[in-house]
Amino acid sequence: MSPTSHPTPASSEHPTSAAPVRVVHTADLDTATLNAARILLYDVFDDMTAEDWEHALGGLHALVHEDGELIGHAAVVQRRLLHNGRALRCGYVEGVGVRADHRGRGHGAALMNALERVIRNAYDLGALSAAADAATFYAARGWQPWRGHSWTLTPTGPRRTANEDGTLYVLPSSVPLAPEADLTCDWREGDVW
Repeated sequence: MSPTSHPTPASSEHPTSAAPVRVVHTADLDTATLNAARILLYDVFDDMTAEDWEHALGGLHALVHEDGELIGHAAVVQRRLLHNGRALRCGYVEGVGVRADHRGRGHGAALMNALERVIRNAYDLGALSAAADAATFYAARGWQPWRGHSWTLTPTGPRRTANEDGTLYVLPSSVPLAPEADLTCDWREGDVW
């Protein structure tokens, strides 16, 4: 998702009021749930694209239902990030959204709790691109702003992604990081970060 497309996630002030979170791989989601997740994200994000939806597939989805309806979604997918001469296995967060009429009840925090557990136990680090209005939410959860330059490794070689500088956040896990250094993501269609 582009950094301007992330809505402010739900507040973490009342996480106990959040509905239970179900975590499931894309391969195990039925067509109706996949369609509900896609519709939810298109409703939440004004600039959602087909590529944005594709970016949220192929990993684990955290889902929140209330009264039989999907009201919250977040995904973590595996990507490779290059940092200080190493290719790191990254749990990249995509498609974090809570239906507008259910925000402020801790659903966003509950979704992120589920994904952060996966990231800490399965990846070298977590990463995401956040809009300015969501940055405080992620920072309060321990996500750290990346201060170095951002890049992407395109089919024709490395390309600077200066417009992403200041929007990237990482969740350290098992590998020491130098947040002032360069960070390069693997190539994909649409928004690369």
